[in-house]
Amino acid sequence: MTPTIEARGLVKRFGKVQALDGLDLTAEPGQVVALLGPNGAGKTTFVRAVATLVAPDAGELHVAGIDVRRQPERVRQVIGLAGQYAAVEPAMTGKENVEMVARLFGQDKRTARANADRVLEQLGLTDAGDRLVRTYSGGMRRRLDLGASLVGAPRLLLLDEPTTGLDPRSRIELWDAIRDLVGQGTDVLLTTQYLDEADQLAHRVVIIDHGRVIASGTPDELKKQAGRDVVEVHVGNPEDLPRVAEVLARLGDEPPHIDQGTRRVTLGVTNGTEELMAVLRALDPLGIELDDVGLRRPTLDEVFLTLTGEPLPEEIPA
Repeated sequence: MTPTIEARGLVKRFGKVQALDGLDLTAEPGQVVALLGPNGAGKTTFVRAVATLVAPDAGELHVAGIDVRRQPERVRQVIGLAGQYAAVEPAMTGKENVEMVARLFGQDKRTARANADRVLEQLGLTDAGDRLVRTYSGGMRRRLDLGASLVGAPRLLLLDEPTTGLDPRSRIELWDAIRDLVGQGTDVLLTTQYLDEADQLAHRVVIIDHGRVIASGTPDELKKQAGRDVVEVHVGNPEDLPRVAEVLARLGDEPPHIDQGTRRVTLGVTNGTEELMAVLRALDPLGIELDDVGLRRPTLDEVFLTLTGEPLPEEIPA
């Protein structure tokens, strides 16, 4: 089958800044691909290139088999784009918003009305379709924004930080909506900084740094690339942190990390379960009050620290 996205040797410069440096990436049909990267990695530039908003300087880029550089107008007919913030008009109803976008796609009034009804039902917004958007919650606005991007029945949906600023319940509702879209044949390329979001949605995660793909795979595969499991010890009294760190330092081959704010000491380990038991045995006779002791996989920050040399930023700019 024709890849949804196929980039080969993609290059883009902005003055002296090399945003994309020979980037290679393939997204197969029927997948959600999550694109991660530290600030300035080239992630946003790549998404803008796929959306035909930025023209690559060199290399090849195809969307659904269409050459982005030679036929950008055809590419626009098969993609939808939802930015980091919901681009909806609060003084209009939900249905009016979607119908307006459909009309901008060139649909006649009857088709626009029918497609608006379709996407509102698809995203669970039919009952709220006649309400002004200013009365919508943040999660409902994001779903409406998705609906507007889907009114043209795109082959590929580009999502830039789709759950930024949403509460946990709204995030889960949006995740469900995205899964439904994929089940109905829409492929998705999303940028996100949340590993739990990538875990929930992505079939494949791609990490970009300095304009190149440095790692790709399933979320579990990327966690394994980050290396060791981690033993975490949470203490009740912050004064006990140095004693716990001293114990963990004797058990590991690298210095443990102390987080004063969370009263936590962490240590990378090779044989997770065995070393967790060793930590418990070593701490037991010290009489230290422990709130929690656990073994976990690497976090997103640790994956980034291992693969890029820096932690994931708190915000990824639009």
